[in-house]
Amino acid sequence: MSLIGGKPIIIPKDVTVTLDRNTAQVKGPKGTLTQVLPLRHLEVIIAEGLATIKRTSQSLQTKANHGLVRSLLQNMVTGVTAGFTKRLELIGTGYRVQKQGSGLELSLGFSHPIVVVPKPGIVLEVEGNNFIIVSGMDKQAVGQQAAEIRSHRPPEPYKGKGIKYEDEVIRRKAGKTTAV
Repeated sequence: MSLIGGKPIIIPKDVTVTLDRNTAQVKGPKGTLTQVLPLRHLEVIIAEGLATIKRTSQSLQTKANHGLVRSLLQNMVTGVTAGFTKRLELIGTGYRVQKQGSGLELSLGFSHPIVVVPKPGIVLEVEGNNFIIVSGMDKQAVGQQAAEIRSHRPPEPYKGKGIKYEDEVIRRKAGKTTAV
């Protein structure tokens, strides 16, 4: 049995989970999320504040989808109750970020500022001059928005300059040395 797929999902009292064929809809205090799930040969049982996923086949694809469906449902329940956040840090002389309406304006050493417009359902916040907080209900959308912001100037290994995730560790490389 899948180690992840076998775990039950605890559904809080203020959250409702409904399934219509292969579409799951989760409503909670922060809003509503809808996701199409690969439910072929899988059965989702919702009872008494718990959701469990059972397999009706033992094929490799069904085993793979077992854990995937459980993770997607768990992320939806977590998203409508607590939400997800990613923190980005700008490192470098002159690198800074400013709030501009609902979006951001990044100064990253280019000849022009970079304007970032948030995706629907995503909130972009600024902390100081060099921290960006990306938050929202959908885990995939939060991660995608953070990755797109990071892609404008990924951290480089020699000086460590760029945009990095707050908990990311940059492996530093030695620079050139002169022959003696």
